[in-house]
Amino acid sequence: MAYSALLTDLYQLTMLAGYFEKGMHETPAVFDLFYRTPPFEGGYAVFAGLEPALHYLSSLRFTDDDLFYLKGLKLFKPDFLDYLEGFRFRGRVTALAEGSVAFPLGPLLTVEASMAQAQLVETALLNIINFQTLVATKAARIVTMAGVGEVVEFGLRRAQGPDGGLSEVRGAFIGGVGSTSNVLAGKTLGIPVKGTHAHSWIMAFPDELSAFRAYAEVFPDGSVLLVDTYDTLESGMPNAVTVAGELRDRGHRLAGVRLDSGDLSYLSREARRMLDEAGFPDVRILASNELDEYIIRSIQENGGRVDIYGVGTRLATCQGEGGGALGGVYKLVRFGDTPKLKVTSDISKSTIPDRKRLLRAVGVDGKFLMDIMCRLDEDLEPGDVVFDPTNPARNKPIPIGARLVDVRSVVMEDGVISAPLPSLDELADRCREQLSRLPEGVLRLDNPHRYKVSVSRRLNDLRTQLIDEVRRGYPHAVVRN
Repeated sequence: MAYSALLTDLYQLTMLAGYFEKGMHETPAVFDLFYRTPPFEGGYAVFAGLEPALHYLSSLRFTDDDLFYLKGLKLFKPDFLDYLEGFRFRGRVTALAEGSVAFPLGPLLTVEASMAQAQLVETALLNIINFQTLVATKAARIVTMAGVGEVVEFGLRRAQGPDGGLSEVRGAFIGGVGSTSNVLAGKTLGIPVKGTHAHSWIMAFPDELSAFRAYAEVFPDGSVLLVDTYDTLESGMPNAVTVAGELRDRGHRLAGVRLDSGDLSYLSREARRMLDEAGFPDVRILASNELDEYIIRSIQENGGRVDIYGVGTRLATCQGEGGGALGGVYKLVRFGDTPKLKVTSDISKSTIPDRKRLLRAVGVDGKFLMDIMCRLDEDLEPGDVVFDPTNPARNKPIPIGARLVDVRSVVMEDGVISAPLPSLDELADRCREQLSRLPEGVLRLDNPHRYKVSVSRRLNDLRTQLIDEVRRGYPHAVVRN
């Protein structure tokens, strides 16, 4: 997907013009992109959107049409527009591997470039990464609750426009969804496509049995029959069983039946019973209708016999407590040679300054124990005391015996993608593997375990020093530790 240089907020361009006029546009700058609170009141996020973000950066340029439009706004001087004509992103990006689990405050990616370059890309990076990470996280929660059940993405008609429909499917696949009804996503992204038919197909025929027979004649080995147009158990299922027998007599097989309304736990149990008693244990049951991780959990807790979950609206629009948006932010952490800190009255919203490493402590069993941010030139060891960035009075040692792993790497150098870009299948495999290594309780839907994210002593000391400098420089500012 191609992204325009005008996919930005106006204030990015006005700030850029100001930096240019004040001679600050070439000053080196470092920005971190991170989030503060896990979405859906959960315990983690799944990082997604890195590859399209890198393609955006590598192809960033202002076209003649872009410059003509900007000139017409009558906001910008000719020399600044001339500067934009040759504008390119020539920076470095350090990032988590896409498909990795990510936790609050730890930088998902860091941009190091001139102030002009690093500032301009803020809006587009947040747009790409916030949404795909949100969807990948929602998908991971749904797939986790589905267990051995398959999940199909059905959300195109409720997605945020055509572009959102593609981005949503990409994030959902990384999060573990195995296929989609979105044909364009299948072509563009190489994701398997699956589907059934609508109620209108049934209603277009004289009766339900005729509709089922007609569909089975066209797709004798791939039919999934929608059985709830009139009455699921009195009409839809008996007719589906009849067609299944007719297909078998001709050397074919019915692929499945779809339940789209009613008590899905009860109906799926009865559908399974009817299919098994008729000799069709291999016919699968697909359930749809406003499903999410909580409804899937309820279906299973009540003895449902669903094989495939078709999840649409609540995945595509990321509905749920704490959903709707990830809330990722992009903050300046170094300008020139000076570490920078955003300070507010709420310490949890104060940023972590300067370039940094993001380390993950891994136990002897391979489970993730905690994440630690430290200064770029700093080495840590098990037993070192680290601090809670939201409350520095709380601290604890890195567990003895833990292995510390750098979880980020340079993926772009001088504006050129410098790391391999894995396939979507590989990203989905990474997500699945990483979820399996989370501590017990992090995957819980209700009151999940809060994974520890800490800062090293040296980074905590730097943060404290900068806060003290703010206090001295702005004595009336309210800054709380």
